[in-house]
Order: sequence, then structure tokens, then C-alpha cells
Amino acid sequence: MNLFIASDIHGCERATQLTLERFEQSGANHLILLGDLINHGPRNPVPTFYNPTKVAELLNQYKDSIIAVRGNCDSEVDQMLLDFPIMNDFNWMPLPSGQRVFLTHGHLYNKDKASVLKQGDIMVHGHTHLPQAQWEGDIIVVNPGSVTIPKGGHEASFATWKDGVIEVKALESQQIIATLSI
Repeated sequence: MNLFIASDIHGCERATQLTLERFEQSGANHLILLGDLINHGPRNPVPTFYNPTKVAELLNQYKDSIIAVRGNCDSEVDQMLLDFPIMNDFNWMPLPSGQRVFLTHGHLYNKDKASVLKQGDIMVHGHTHLPQAQWEGDIIVVNPGSVTIPKGGHEASFATWKDGVIEVKALESQQIIATLSI
């Protein structure tokens, strides 16, 4: 399995372009988008290079590779601009090992609200804009951070998952922020 995971684009054209470049470089089969794609949201500043229409156009070029979930800033109006579905609150991906991957944005389901998860499951979410890849109790929690509005003193970031290794990396420098073998 070779995945590229990004979250919280918030309508930033420059971050989208760089994210798509990194996706291409990674050789990943799928681009997992964890919500908050088009709109900056009422609690966030308007990002530099804010261009929601262009972000939609750029992402639509990858529609056959994208698996996406809805973020708290995504709406039906945003879905009208996109050629791939974003309105599910979560998606499941079963692994050959029997583990399950739970993809969500993080505002409805997160490590503190994870009653749908069982021991050994992997929760992949965004929303907090804080990168991580670690065990939290008996589940694995992965957050790629945000490619546009990083928080907690972190750089803009994304994650890759290849051959059982998850790496969270800085978007610009590609330095590894967190790594976890599964």
C-alpha cells in the first residue's frame, strides 16, 4: 500500500500545488484528503494565495486517485465544485492484516471520541493541524497536520504510508516530523 495523506488545505492555491507535486513525487496510488479543502473557515485567517475555485480545479485533475472525507468547513456548495465525493464523515479501509483504517476529519470522530474503533485500528484524521503518528492507548493515531495553516509551531505538513511505514513530513523541506512502523 502506498498512500499520500493531506488535510486542511483551506482553499490555498500554493499549498495545493505543492501538495500535488509531493503526491506525484511520492509515487502513491491514492491521495487521501481529510477535509477542509475549499473554505478557510470562520475561525481561520484567510490564507495567502486563497483561491478556492483554482484549488477545486487542481484537485479535480486527480479525481480518480482521491479518497476524501468531509471536514467541518466543507459544505454542499464546495461539493458542487469538486468531481469527487467529499460529503462522507468517514471512510473505512480494511488491511490484509485484519487491521482497519478509519479515515475522518477529526471534528466528529477523534482519539477521544472513537467508540467505533477496536484494538489495533488505525485512525487517520486532520482537523487539529497538529502532525502526529503514534500509539494512543490501543489504537494508532495519524494526523498529517495541515498543508496550509499549521499550528503548534509546526511547519505545513503531510503524511505518506508506504510498505507499513507512516511518515509525517514537512511540506517544503520534506524533513520527517514523525514516523511509525505498522
